Amino acid sequence: GRERLEQKAFHLCSLKKIWGRPSFDIMEGSNTDKISGGDAQKKAKKEKPANFVIPPKKPKLSKAERRALQEQQRAAKAQRQGQPTDKSSGKTQGKQQNTTSPVSNKNQEQNKTSAAPTQRSEVLAVNADGTKDPKQISVLAHLPPFRDPKDKPDELLGVQLKSSNIREQLHPEILQTGRAYATGIICHSNPRCRAMLKAMDAAIQDCVPDDSINDIKDFRHTWVNKVLKPSFQFFTEDCRPHSVGMGNAFTFLKSAIGALDRDMELPKAKALLSESIDAYLQERIDYADLAIAKHACEKIVDDDVILTFGHSEAVRAVLVEAAKAKQFRVIVCDARPLLTGKDMLLDLRQASLNCTYIYLNALSFVMKDVTKVFLGAEALMSDGSVLGLLGTACVALASQSVPVLVCSETYKISNRIQLESITNNEIGNPSHVLEGPLGDNLRVMSLTYDLTPASFVSGIITEMGILPPTSVAVLSMEMDPQQ
Repeated sequence: GRERLEQKAFHLCSLKKIWGRPSFDIMEGSNTDKISGGDAQKKAKKEKPANFVIPPKKPKLSKAERRALQEQQRAAKAQRQGQPTDKSSGKTQGKQQNTTSPVSNKNQEQNKTSAAPTQRSEVLAVNADGTKDPKQISVLAHLPPFRDPKDKPDELLGVQLKSSNIREQLHPEILQTGRAYATGIICHSNPRCRAMLKAMDAAIQDCVPDDSINDIKDFRHTWVNKVLKPSFQFFTEDCRPHSVGMGNAFTFLKSAIGALDRDMELPKAKALLSESIDAYLQERIDYADLAIAKHACEKIVDDDVILTFGHSEAVRAVLVEAAKAKQFRVIVCDARPLLTGKDMLLDLRQASLNCTYIYLNALSFVMKDVTKVFLGAEALMSDGSVLGLLGTACVALASQSVPVLVCSETYKISNRIQLESITNNEIGNPSHVLEGPLGDNLRVMSLTYDLTPASFVSGIITEMGILPPTSVAVLSMEMDPQQ
């Protein structure tokens, strides 16, 4: 036993020499004293001083409040940079800032954060163009504000023939169409697209190339840069934001001009472009509505009670075509402030359909009799959601017990994905919601569209057939001429 103890001691001594380990006198308490001393030092460091102040957490700000606070800081910075500063005062201020303690700095920051909510309440909403509007809601500040044509009538009526500004050389047909957009004479999606293409066609037919070499050499450049782009910019910025269908039609028109031969004679090119515009309107709108009516009539049976909302040319074509062979009743639901369902009611009454007209607040009283719901659309998103007239989402939500079918042409398909109604919308006329003078503490929220999720829709009827909402992205790729 003694030999084994000597061998173990020799082995431990060899390990100490090889690895440089500390002495194995743990039982004597030398290492434990060192460890306990280190813990005491760490605890001493962790002890907080008596005058240590923990600042409160900063309040969480919304996106609109952060944007307004940033705009206020930028304005204050620009004002400071514009004023001359004294070097001596700057040095003294720098010394004072250096002599302040970190506790006082934290107290100053705490005072700033406590005063921030009162400052944010006074910050005005900043529009998309950078101007501040006291009547604009901050959450809608990224949307273009409503432009009342009564405020600036000269922009919609005046034209100068010998002006260097391209915007002042617009065709009279463009000005007349833009005024109809702004005043609400042309308000539905399909009529707006027709009017835009017809006005641009008239402007191109009357376009005469200048004496410059570029215009004579390539007329396509003149049509796109001096006719199409200024006209579309005038429609969008001065009259009313364009719809998805108008954007797709404008893209088609540019592609049609680019496909023309640059060596073609000017009268022949104008005639060919006019034929292309007429073909687009017939195939993508007129014939598309007839094909939609043919597909939708298969879902309508006798004694059906069909609910519709607002005005839609595609839905009107479906109901008028189905009434030729089947007996059913139509409930037209409408909502303020536009009351576009009255136009639908007049069209259906001219076709001798049995109709009932209600407001949106009476929808729950008639839902027990409804068997199918047909809705129109302003745009179809890639994820299957439907952008429709304000109130469409409410009708779709209340109709979950019956099939909800959306009728729309394929030229209204958008490549965007939208999850709510705030990111992309249009601000309507506030006087349609509340007339009369508005006080300083009153703001009117007037939106034009809302978004219906794909889960509320049973199927989408297009000229290509009846599709599930999840197939809109596939249909968009098939209908895209570039792909």
